[in-house]
Amino acid sequence: MALKVAARGKVPPFIVMDVMRAANEREAAGGDVLHLEVGQPGTPAPDGVLDAARRGLDEHLIGYTDAMGLPGLRRRIARHYGEWYGCELDPQRVMVTTGSSGGFLLAFLSAFEPGDRVALAAPGYPAYRNILSSLGVEPVLLPAEAEHRFQPTPDLLDRLPAPPAGLILASPSNPAGTMVGEAEMRALVDYCEAAGIRLISDEIYHGICYAQPGVTALSFTDKAVVINSFSKYFSMTGWRLGWMVLPDELLRPVECLAQNLFISPPCLSQLAGEAAFDCGEQLDGYVAAYARNRALLLEELPKAGLNRLAPADGAFYIYADVTALTNDSEDFCRRMLAEIGVAATPGVDFDPERGHHFLRFSFAGREAEMAEAARRLQAWIPRAESFMF
Repeated sequence: MALKVAARGKVPPFIVMDVMRAANEREAAGGDVLHLEVGQPGTPAPDGVLDAARRGLDEHLIGYTDAMGLPGLRRRIARHYGEWYGCELDPQRVMVTTGSSGGFLLAFLSAFEPGDRVALAAPGYPAYRNILSSLGVEPVLLPAEAEHRFQPTPDLLDRLPAPPAGLILASPSNPAGTMVGEAEMRALVDYCEAAGIRLISDEIYHGICYAQPGVTALSFTDKAVVINSFSKYFSMTGWRLGWMVLPDELLRPVECLAQNLFISPPCLSQLAGEAAFDCGEQLDGYVAAYARNRALLLEELPKAGLNRLAPADGAFYIYADVTALTNDSEDFCRRMLAEIGVAATPGVDFDPERGHHFLRFSFAGREAEMAEAARRLQAWIPRAESFMF
């Protein structure tokens, strides 16, 4: 007799990870790959973090910490909000998490019941909707267009038949890199508070911004759940460290969930993470490198026929409309990897309804890789487009 497989595990894959696996298999077989698929900095953790980790190994028992995280790190995160945003934040509202992924799971479990509906923009980070679905919460996709800067708006929320229980906002966004300004953030906060909607603000790409600094929801409300991470600006993806800022009513529920699900965040990562906030000069140098990559691709991709691009105001992605080339972004990406060794992510990962006409390129790697990828695309697309469809 076949044993049961729970329905919650039958969520769609995180396609970017499938693409990365295929790219790694190509490399293992001796092929070359230009990695524009995964949102991972091509830079190491900053020197101060590495030094702190070495001291941590020498001086500390690397064991469990409080489920909420080390008090010193929580205080340093709270201080960061004063330094970057001018927000006074009680460290007791800060919870350290096992990456932002752990934060999303804790936020969704504590804020929403099975059967609740939670709105999010499409295109958007696929793990939002897949985690929600696995928890029995219904993701409600808001079909954002370029005119909305691929962000949720009060107008899009008004089109729903009833207010959702929650709204997920990501600024800068993944995959489009678009941002909301102060006026747009205030409008969304006011809308959510008036309608009784729990706002989850994903701010993990703050610090990687090109036109304007990121705006935190904490500037306008103490009712939102704010999630951030050491993975992106701080260049610490594999350290699996993030944080949440919680409203008072969710503090104890989230702590109890974390105690049972995770015990505590990684101790060594926490010891090292506190030093990350003092590495601004090196980290800003990383952002300057992303900016050069961004400028290069925004100039060179149109020469390959990819001329309908989201503005990429922040993060390290370019979301490209490839309607003129294909109606099957997954096949397009498979062929691009197989024929010229350029790995990118199909838009269906971010928008299951309309993503067949989009690709996401990550420019978090080395400038030489971006230049070579652009060169290959410029040579390949004109040759291949006659049989794309």
